[in-house]
Amino acid sequence: MRDDRCLQAIEDLPRTQTRPSVAFIDGKGALTSGGHLISVAVVHTANSKRFLSLLSRLAVAGLATLPGLRGAQTESGDWVSLFDGESLKGWRASEHPGSFRVADGLLLADGPRAHLFYEGPVHAADFRNFEFQAEVRAAHGANSGIYFHTAYQESGWPAQGFEVQINNTATGEGGYVENKKTGSLYGVRNLYQQIVPDDAWFPLSFAVRGPRVTVRVNDLLVVDYVETGALPSQPGRRLSHGTFALQGHDAGSRVAFRNLRVRPLPDDLPALAADDPAPYRISPDLAELYAENYPVVDLHTHLKGGLTMADGLQRFYRTGINAGVAVNCGLGFAITNDAGIDRALQDVRQPLVFAAMQAEGREWVELFSLPAVARFDYVFTDAMTIFDRQGRRMRLWIKDEVEVGDPQAFMDLLVAQTVGILEREPVDILVNPTYLPEVIAADYDRLWTPERMQRVIDAAVKAGVAIEINDRFRLPSAAFIKRAKQAGLKFTFGTNNGGREDLKALEHSVAMVKECHLQWQDFWVPGRKPSRAQIAVARGR
Repeated sequence: MRDDRCLQAIEDLPRTQTRPSVAFIDGKGALTSGGHLISVAVVHTANSKRFLSLLSRLAVAGLATLPGLRGAQTESGDWVSLFDGESLKGWRASEHPGSFRVADGLLLADGPRAHLFYEGPVHAADFRNFEFQAEVRAAHGANSGIYFHTAYQESGWPAQGFEVQINNTATGEGGYVENKKTGSLYGVRNLYQQIVPDDAWFPLSFAVRGPRVTVRVNDLLVVDYVETGALPSQPGRRLSHGTFALQGHDAGSRVAFRNLRVRPLPDDLPALAADDPAPYRISPDLAELYAENYPVVDLHTHLKGGLTMADGLQRFYRTGINAGVAVNCGLGFAITNDAGIDRALQDVRQPLVFAAMQAEGREWVELFSLPAVARFDYVFTDAMTIFDRQGRRMRLWIKDEVEVGDPQAFMDLLVAQTVGILEREPVDILVNPTYLPEVIAADYDRLWTPERMQRVIDAAVKAGVAIEINDRFRLPSAAFIKRAKQAGLKFTFGTNNGGREDLKALEHSVAMVKECHLQWQDFWVPGRKPSRAQIAVARGR
């Protein structure tokens, strides 16, 4: 068939006809329908632009499909396999090619650092908008990932594009502790919860649509990132276009892949749907924490004041701030026994959220059994409920219950009881640290002397309790944080929100990280080690 007649046949094809497949390969144009070849034409230079223009129109209309031929262009919406199950055809390994092999229909990564870049025929190995799916199995301690919008490089970690992390139980090498778990958009939107077990197959999928990246693990949405601008500390992490790459992280990381496939999408997708919320632009300082391995988790959030779990997850998707949801347990609260803990955990257990117990008052240790307490991911308390010298219970945030008297004597009492809490109560974090009642709060810097701060810090170090940097109350002071860091204490982020309006972007905490020169190593993360209650149960206490 003459090329002009082939082109005319494409132009005249009715929309109701079976979807055609079009390819332009080495100067030849091919048109098929219903799996049958309609025509093949040598497309001369004079007509090539016309042919590609028609191909583009078919693609945008959702009519063109790609049968997997090199150089072909498609935007059909059809899924196309990237791995034949028999060989590494279409893939190119860097640095240590022997780290990748095929066995029993699986693509295996196992060996020194290497990356396997897709250079096959699908979409000319250049993708802008797409959906990608794979099934993954990671051995214990394995670290890996899948890059997109990247490009081949001979060695090192790919500088261009983004990595979707694969890490269930890898802990890092040397002095580096890897905080980012499976499903993280590495260094941009991080997860700190393990949501899939080792040695089990799980589906991992991700998509790019304009400025939006979504990642799903086991069909659960774990990342919903909208790019709002450059990441100053990560110049290569910009949405653009490129290929895919599988990561072989190290000789101890054994990972298997199968059913790798892609569905190319049109390049001119709208930026965002009309009903999407406006993108949230995080501060450069917060973005820097994500990039530098800080565990950005607000471990002190409450579902109250109208705030729902869905609201908390939306904050996570928009800002990248992970959450620990705390349940108030103790005298005067809804949960006062083990049965209450059972009900509470049913409400707050969610794969993307840590479940916390806020131990209220000093009586809580008598109200709950250690095995029940150990079911939470972590436990925290504060020194905002203490007893005066006559044994009367004081809640320091309730003005009518507070009797300060001599401020210096009150401070000695507060410090002594704070030290006692740290010594006797099996908690992991001291929250709202150094809080003072309103009547003396203005004298904070004078009353919290270096000696008093040091007593609390020494007790926390001895007990292995982390100190919260509280965003709502802006506590403790920078002087306390610097002294605590010098003593080797660990820190956490926390809001202690009273409702929706308090739950922001950890602005004060981020500022304290910068002012006090805190590093990622200075922060405590639930699950890295057992909680103190879990340790006590394991020891039979």
